[in-house]
Amino acid sequence: MLVKRSLLTVKIEDTYGTDSEPGVNDVVRAENIELNLSEGARMHERPAHRGSLGTLKHIYGGSLAAISFDVPIAGSGTAGTAPEFGDLLRACGLDETITASTSVSYAPVSSGIESCTIKFYEDGTLYALTGCRGNLSMAAEAGKHGVLSFNMIGHMAGPTDAAIIEGVFSTVIPPVMVDATFVIESHAGVVSNLTMDLQNQVSMPPSVNAADGYAAIRITGRDVVGTIDPEMEPVATEDWVGKWRSGAAMAVATGSIGGTAGNRWALSHPAVSYREMSRGDRDGIRTIDLTYGAAESSGDDEATLLFT
Repeated sequence: MLVKRSLLTVKIEDTYGTDSEPGVNDVVRAENIELNLSEGARMHERPAHRGSLGTLKHIYGGSLAAISFDVPIAGSGTAGTAPEFGDLLRACGLDETITASTSVSYAPVSSGIESCTIKFYEDGTLYALTGCRGNLSMAAEAGKHGVLSFNMIGHMAGPTDAAIIEGVFSTVIPPVMVDATFVIESHAGVVSNLTMDLQNQVSMPPSVNAADGYAAIRITGRDVVGTIDPEMEPVATEDWVGKWRSGAAMAVATGSIGGTAGNRWALSHPAVSYREMSRGDRDGIRTIDLTYGAAESSGDDEATLLFT
């Protein structure tokens, strides 16, 4: 089988664990796809006392499947229309808010978290995962397009033999990270890259009633964190260390990335505080590598991803 002959489709489920049948119009431009067929696999030993020193065969007791992949950050091409990976964001515990012809925004929720079906076609083999939920992280570097990384867990029956479908792929080109207006508490630091991670706690509760031995996969907690690497500046200009020690809460915003309506995105946090810091060196220029935690301001708003 050829690695490059593969394709991923995703669609939100109406009912948890029921195949939503994603098709040719539900293709996601996924990169670096990794499939783990033995997530949470139970292989039970049988330590019987016998005359032989050999081991009895282990017994399979059920498993889930995990799939991870990267997706370039790009809009749909039409303002107010969700990007092709919108269903994945929703299955990672983000709520989708659409303002017609204007914007689509995603922010965390603590209840009513949706699930999706993911179908991975690999050169004649189909892996279908239902009831998928998972975690999202993001990375953006100056001069490159941003990337969303998904780690999803679901229930899988199969695999089965199936011809790869002819998916309808978006032609929108991801915008690169240039001409941004990045600020942290109104300070425009010189930053070369930033990351963000929802750090969702994904639980896989066991169930004697389930065919694979697992009940519904759930997101039971999150701790949104991120990193930035600004250039060091005089204390009078920006007191990075003092703000770390004081636990100051600061708003962070990337500003709009991209210049075309329907293909612009932005990340914002209402209240971050530094958790760790270390000194760095970027081409002979002193930097400070900061890890921050994002807190809520008015509830379920630690991070907002906006497409306009």
